[in-house]
Amino acid sequence: MGNTFGQLFRLTTFGESHGGGVGCVIDGCPPLLELSEADIQADLGRRRPGQNRLMSARQEADRVAILSGVFEGRTLGSPIALLVRNEDARPQDYDPLRDVYRPSHGDFTQEAKYGVRNWRGGGRVSARETVGRVAGGAVARKLLETECGVDILGCVERIHAIQATLDPESLARDVIEASPVRCPDPQVSAAMIAAIDAVRADGDSLGGVVLCIARGVPAGWGSPVFDKLEADLGRGMLSIPAAKGFEIGSGFPGTMLRGSEHNDAFRFREGRVRTETNRSGGVQAGISNGETIVFRVAFKPTATIRKPQRTVTRDGQETTIEVRGRHDPCVLPRAVPIVEAMAALTLADHFLRHRGQTGRAGSAF
Repeated sequence: MGNTFGQLFRLTTFGESHGGGVGCVIDGCPPLLELSEADIQADLGRRRPGQNRLMSARQEADRVAILSGVFEGRTLGSPIALLVRNEDARPQDYDPLRDVYRPSHGDFTQEAKYGVRNWRGGGRVSARETVGRVAGGAVARKLLETECGVDILGCVERIHAIQATLDPESLARDVIEASPVRCPDPQVSAAMIAAIDAVRADGDSLGGVVLCIARGVPAGWGSPVFDKLEADLGRGMLSIPAAKGFEIGSGFPGTMLRGSEHNDAFRFREGRVRTETNRSGGVQAGISNGETIVFRVAFKPTATIRKPQRTVTRDGQETTIEVRGRHDPCVLPRAVPIVEAMAALTLADHFLRHRGQTGRAGSAF
């Protein structure tokens, strides 16, 4: 059913948008990791709706409860179950959509596959499902920080045509979090806010790009063929609702360069092998090279909008819908902690796989 991610560090999410709650079960987290609900709550707070006028007005505290797998503040090595109750669900808002398909949403495809769907907010295809990802990602983040010193940081680089010019190596969390749209450039951030305000008033939506980095990943994680590190990162990112593109390092713009311009030359610096540039984005031949991992994720405009749209009913009758409710006019600000979570889950899994295969956390050099 596709509800589990990872090989050794495994995350299974559960729950639906307007059901009793959402959450996850983590299997494979090593024992003796110090872990509390506060460690998880911080990232859930960054993802939750209702933070400001730019986001969905749904009011969810997203308070997490650790149901199992932790005793006296440390993980046991057994499955960790995390639950977040839905407190502000309004399934009645979706009554008019019971028998119609929302354009570019998962209504039709779910029903085509299963023969049934939860029409209350989309059920499992709702972005509410990502609560479990962020909760599980917080545990993965704590493991990576504790065992390897890895730091994962995301920000909004572009909304619609408004682009920030950012240096990945200079990103700082406090500067990013000071912006309501999580863009570290104050002038660009202000322009993004104005664009979201305008499109929200017009009943429409915008998409954009999240930039994410992972500092401190040692050389050696990943493998050369089917389990390439960038392939698993891409799989994780493209599983996020509304994600439509993934690129690592130089990505698509790198195709405009010649090999002599694009190659990352090696030097021996700071007591180890380094590259002079990082167009590879921290991964070469599917294996981390010790440089900062840099990638981007593209998100489409939010599918649910207030503008009239043509659609059909379940029995094939053409009609027009105007969707009312509490929806993000732009998913980018809340997508940042979700991207970080999927990066943490992917890297934690590869850390355990590398350690299991080699007996080391990182490079042999």
